[in-house]
Amino acid sequence: MYETLNVEKDGTVATVTLLRLAMNPAFFVELEKCFEEINADKDLRAVVVRSGGKAFSYGLDLTATFQEHASLFAGGLAGTRTDLLGFIRRVQRAATAVAECPVPVIAAIHGWCIGGGLDLAAACDVRLASKDAKFSLRETKVAIVADLGSLQRLPAIIGRANTRELAFTGRDMDAERALKMGLVNELYEDKDAVHTAARKMAEEIAANPPLVVRGVKDVLNYGEGKTVTDGLAYVSAWNAAFLASEDLAEAVSAFMEKRKPEYKGK
Repeated sequence: MYETLNVEKDGTVATVTLLRLAMNPAFFVELEKCFEEINADKDLRAVVVRSGGKAFSYGLDLTATFQEHASLFAGGLAGTRTDLLGFIRRVQRAATAVAECPVPVIAAIHGWCIGGGLDLAAACDVRLASKDAKFSLRETKVAIVADLGSLQRLPAIIGRANTRELAFTGRDMDAERALKMGLVNELYEDKDAVHTAARKMAEEIAANPPLVVRGVKDVLNYGEGKTVTDGLAYVSAWNAAFLASEDLAEAVSAFMEKRKPEYKGK
């Protein structure tokens, strides 16, 4: 269905594989559409985002973007500036669709993860990486203010000072430092190992009660930037509405019968 992505659904886990090292305009259209479909799939319980190439992503394909939308970058007055604003916001929607996925999204990163690739990774819930992974918030070096979400999402992931250092310098960061600052959760030997680990984590998540996992993500998202009091009020309302479920009864029964529970999302 897509030229820049491959999407496979195996049971309750979906795997989205990037097919191109650089992100051309078509990629952002397809990524948004892809996650709109994923987000509407009530049977899915987890998603893995990975790359099939020699790196996770080199980021925005500047040549293809400038060629395809040359008129937007050629100057002009308010009309052209308004058109460019619309283009940027359309591209932003792709990363936002990933961030708004109701189920956990795991990024499996190997090789370079640059610019738009880092924007995509930051929109995921969990990031795993191979030992050869390298990261760069490089837009500053090509005279662009990063506008696809890294400047907004990374502070909550790696902290204010680390985000500013990466954004101001545009320097490269190796996997070990990414692990130390909390950008990635764990490192693996190579591409195959990190892909396997991401799949294993997705299956582990998928084995949990699906409505509860969705609820956990919703509560976590709601609490970002709010007080503990606000977060507690929200989760109490959530549990008052959704705690009673067939899955809860199954959890109790499985515990009493000393067997593995089988959750159905009901």
